[in-house]
Amino acid sequence: MSPRLNHAIDLQRRYYTETAEQYESMHAMESAADPASLKFVAPLLAAAGISSLLEVGTANGRGLRNLKDAFPCAFVCGLDPVAALLNQAGPLGHRVGASLVQGSGEALPFPDASFDAVCEFSTLHHVPNPVLVIKEMLRVARKVVLVADSNRFGQGPMLARWLKLALYKAGLWNTFNFVRTRGKRYMLTDGDGLAYSYSVYDSYGLIHEWAHRIIQVPSGADNSPSWFHPLLTSAGVHLFAYRD
Repeated sequence: MSPRLNHAIDLQRRYYTETAEQYESMHAMESAADPASLKFVAPLLAAAGISSLLEVGTANGRGLRNLKDAFPCAFVCGLDPVAALLNQAGPLGHRVGASLVQGSGEALPFPDASFDAVCEFSTLHHVPNPVLVIKEMLRVARKVVLVADSNRFGQGPMLARWLKLALYKAGLWNTFNFVRTRGKRYMLTDGDGLAYSYSVYDSYGLIHEWAHRIIQVPSGADNSPSWFHPLLTSAGVHLFAYRD
């Protein structure tokens, strides 16, 4: 791993270590912690008939608690690389009967097909190589994978959205992003720490190879008349991938 990449990973983990105690207030509406999101997340996961679930990037465990409430009879496990966040999640996990594991999404410490459902909520835009995480999620999943994350193509003015899509389709997005970020490939903000430009559609081809069907749900209000919804109209998208 390159020194630049190691530095980026260290920056992100340091950010979450330093903000672990404030995570609840800073990220209250992310992941399965968002009640509006859980209203359709739980039924669409339940449609696969799940009895076990893994959340990759569980952070302080608030979303994991809601998932356990939605599936009280299921074995529910949360994984995160940051010890400080897991320390926040520990008492909650013990109280609701959820398991917690410290580990990396790029190398999940579980056998193949060990969970009925594998989910991530707003995690992939924080990792330098989402492909590695997606491959691991697909590897350990039996029935359904949920990728609920950002969508760069649905952000900014409409002209910028079309431009980003055109650059991506032409194979020039990575070069453009490299120049735009002065070689870092990431941005730093107070509210989100270190974040990469990511779209769930970056992972669509890989997920499609694994799945027998995919359901796309915009993370915001579904009020767009566009044929390109949610690709060009929603800043975030939930991809539910099912395998028979």
